[in-house]
Amino acid sequence: MHDVGTTKTAAPAVSPLAGEPIKRADAERLAGVLKAVADPARLRLLSLIQAAPEGEASVSDLTAPLGLSQPTVSHHLRILTEAGLLEREKRGVWAYYRLVPSAIAALAEPLTPPRKRATRKTR
Repeated sequence: MHDVGTTKTAAPAVSPLAGEPIKRADAERLAGVLKAVADPARLRLLSLIQAAPEGEASVSDLTAPLGLSQPTVSHHLRILTEAGLLEREKRGVWAYYRLVPSAIAALAEPLTPPRKRATRKTR
């Protein structure tokens, strides 16, 4: 299906919105992570896991809310894990997933305009 590679760093060193050109490697890394989240089911998975009482969930916790089969949910979780946005912990026969807060923040960082742009007055 979708190949996003095994990106472990979610953000480039320089924001493409900072007015500086983004390096090719940084653009490729960021594009891989954005590709991983550019799916409605994966965005919902991130929000469901974040909203879970313990901040983690297993595949069985996620299939019903998504209305998807276990293999499909597992596929989406694998892509998000390979992109570095989730971490997986195996406990017995179950695997539990939780967000990697630093990776989520790093994903938002390069897409957030610098403060000086946000505070610029409009005419």
